[in-house]
Amino acid sequence: MRVETLYRYPVKGLTAEAMEVVELEEGECIIHDRRFALAQGDAPFDEAAPAFLPKRHFACLMVNERLALVSAAYDGRSGQLLLRIPGEAPMGADTSTPEGRNAIAAALTAYLGKEARGTPRFVTAPGHAFADDRKKGVTLINLASIAALEKATGLKLDPLRFRANIYFSGLPAWAEFDWVGKEVLLGGARLLIEKRTMRCPATQVNPLTGERDAAVPKLLREHFGHMDMGVHAVVVERGRVALGDSLEELP
Repeated sequence: MRVETLYRYPVKGLTAEAMEVVELEEGECIIHDRRFALAQGDAPFDEAAPAFLPKRHFACLMVNERLALVSAAYDGRSGQLLLRIPGEAPMGADTSTPEGRNAIAAALTAYLGKEARGTPRFVTAPGHAFADDRKKGVTLINLASIAALEKATGLKLDPLRFRANIYFSGLPAWAEFDWVGKEVLLGGARLLIEKRTMRCPATQVNPLTGERDAAVPKLLREHFGHMDMGVHAVVVERGRVALGDSLEELP
């Protein structure tokens, strides 16, 4: 099995950043993955005491499909975030300052329009990730499983619709579900596969058009009897992972 693509998503709900190599740390996400989020005005997120909250408290594709069209690029060294919002000039802001975060919040709030609740905040907290799982980790998707769904439905599905970190080849469709409870070696890192990833309405959104054009959870259930695509894993031994690295199940 082979790693074909690597991604992180610096801002929850916004575009992916392709990576060539990542350093996975024990018990952590890919660095800067889901580091930021736009918290809705009624979200009880406390930056001084960050804790997991369901995605409905934040701007997210499950509810705000137009976010798919907002491009985000993050420089972890400078803290600068570059946003490209449809119909607006590109903007850059310093995420390390209140002024920069306020500017980002204002721009995204204006773009959301009526979908924004109250006065949203662009939030971050040291060591916190705005992921959909309570336990930090990485998501892996078998490209053969996406191909099986495409064949069953006659649809062409962009893999980024599933917003995973690692996409790999070389395994029969759905065989990755047999890894749950087992460990795999991914490049130089060792992972424990914790669970299958159940898919929500966010996967209905085409990442290129920002439109809901495929009822992915419903199609999965109709054709395969479940609503899962990919697996969630936690890093149990740190290591380097690069494009083209091998992926293998450990005995």
